[in-house]
Amino acid sequence: MADPAALGATASTLVFLGAAVVAVPLLRFAGLSAVLGYLAAGVVIGPSGLGLFREPETLRSIAELGIVMFLFVIGLELKPSKLLSMRRDIIGLGLAQVVVAMVPLLILLRAGGLAGAGLIAVAFAFALSATAIALQVLGERGAMSTVYGQKSFAILLFQDMAIVPFIAVMPLLGGLPGAAAGSKAVARHLPEIALAIGALIALILAGRFLLNPFFRLLARTDAREVMTAAALLVVLGSAEAMHHVGLSAALGAFIAGLMLAESNFRHQLEADIEPFRGLLLGLFFMSVGMGIDAKIVQENLGLILGGALLILAHKATLNYLLLRVAKLGISDAARAAVLLATIGEFAFVIVPLADSLGLVSERHASILTAIAALTMFFGPVLVKLLEPFLGWLEKRKASDNTIEEDFNGAEGEVLVIGFGRFGQVVNQMFLAAEKNVTVIDRNIDRIRAAGKFGFKVYYGDGRRLDVLRAAGAEKAGVIAICVDDREAASTIAEMAVRAFPQAKLFVRAYDRVHALDLMERGVKLPVRETFDSALGFGRDALMGLGLSEDEAEDVRLDVRKRDIQRLYRQRDEGILGGSDLLHGATITPEPLVEPKRKGRDISLNPNPSHTGAVDQDGVTGASS
Repeated sequence: MADPAALGATASTLVFLGAAVVAVPLLRFAGLSAVLGYLAAGVVIGPSGLGLFREPETLRSIAELGIVMFLFVIGLELKPSKLLSMRRDIIGLGLAQVVVAMVPLLILLRAGGLAGAGLIAVAFAFALSATAIALQVLGERGAMSTVYGQKSFAILLFQDMAIVPFIAVMPLLGGLPGAAAGSKAVARHLPEIALAIGALIALILAGRFLLNPFFRLLARTDAREVMTAAALLVVLGSAEAMHHVGLSAALGAFIAGLMLAESNFRHQLEADIEPFRGLLLGLFFMSVGMGIDAKIVQENLGLILGGALLILAHKATLNYLLLRVAKLGISDAARAAVLLATIGEFAFVIVPLADSLGLVSERHASILTAIAALTMFFGPVLVKLLEPFLGWLEKRKASDNTIEEDFNGAEGEVLVIGFGRFGQVVNQMFLAAEKNVTVIDRNIDRIRAAGKFGFKVYYGDGRRLDVLRAAGAEKAGVIAICVDDREAASTIAEMAVRAFPQAKLFVRAYDRVHALDLMERGVKLPVRETFDSALGFGRDALMGLGLSEDEAEDVRLDVRKRDIQRLYRQRDEGILGGSDLLHGATITPEPLVEPKRKGRDISLNPNPSHTGAVDQDGVTGASS
């Protein structure tokens, strides 16, 4: 075999791409996560497999850009207001999860031979979860908007923020003992702490006031490649700025994405970043797989394998109990608990750092790294194995209050999501036109009531991407979102815009504000649930006043046309845009420049030659 070190850049790229193209589809066809495919590919081409790469650590700095871009995309999908609404889960659940997982780990790792500052560092690292794996699995399942997805994300976000101060104080853990020495060490680090806080504030302010004008300026060039370059510049620049001051690069990218979440360029930026994000994230997982040292695993097989499985079981159990206390249902709590059971990516940062600071031995560091890598390898498998068990459990509990998901025969050219008052009328229109319709709803009583009238309504949660695919969304020509939950309608619409571009999308909007939100998510013209009925009501009332049917219809069409034009103006200019299109609105004109002297009422001037005069500032003195 040729020396692996002699592999050139092109050959290395071909090896990575070839491994991914072979391994990932095989695992996906087997019904497993793509993450597991990347990890398996890394094991095969790494030092423990074919040996095509001897030093996976050299690749990890590049591969971690995948996590950076992943957090940027997550930030784009959130809004500061939504993040603020999650603050209780982020701080409360996130802190509780780290503490609940860390305390028993201290006992377990102490029994394994660790002590002192090294024990604290490793216990903290092992208490964290694998952000990249968890978010990737949630994304594959379309579960980010579900209750357990939101709770999981809140915990992961707290962990990503907690890693920053912990890494900052790690050098202090190995310092001199005593309160005085500790206070002196903290005092020595005050400039660095102040710099980090200042950089964080500067990034937030730059994102708030500079990024949107920057992208508006670039958009005028109408050069797609420039927008892509700018997107990469923002992501990598914000990440490097945070990394330079000692903070998490991923945190910097997340803040940049969050600041652009309400931008008009959000969808364009996401589309530009997506290809780089996916490839680099896959490269990260492959580097983790390459980092599994078969020799160390073989020499300490019982300890490493047992340790990995014990930690997975320990974290999953405690996470489940915590989430049940947080009032999650049995299935949701189980899904989130297993999802968060893996040891996180930051273990590959904290454990080597602890080794370099002399907090743990080199042998311990190798074993601990192998344990962390194995939990990341087994984690997606456990997530996959959990689903049949939950399905069996839910089937056992099947009664009058449950219905099993079954989409056999769901092949309609129209997919209607929601079978409430609104959805039932829409469905009648499709059936009257003899169209093949698939209807899904998650209200069990409504489904049973529909069955009594001969309607086939499938049970399923339209907020889940896998449910939409099973219901035939990928083949549908029209997707009609008729749910009466504003948040759910927005979530489903945004998912459908991305995942099912072949379908024409019609979405029920609760009101004008909701319609504007849907337009921002990519829906061309939402249908407001009371708008057309109100127009029809007004037309009939005008006919009651004596107008002819044609005259009343002309008025209806005029109001409708003006209102749609105003909606588009509001989308582009803000909520006050298009106010001049309203019938009966009075706009008071104001001079662009404040006049130097006040006008006077010339009607009081006895000299008729001044009537209607214009003063030297160009502002008429006549009152209007």
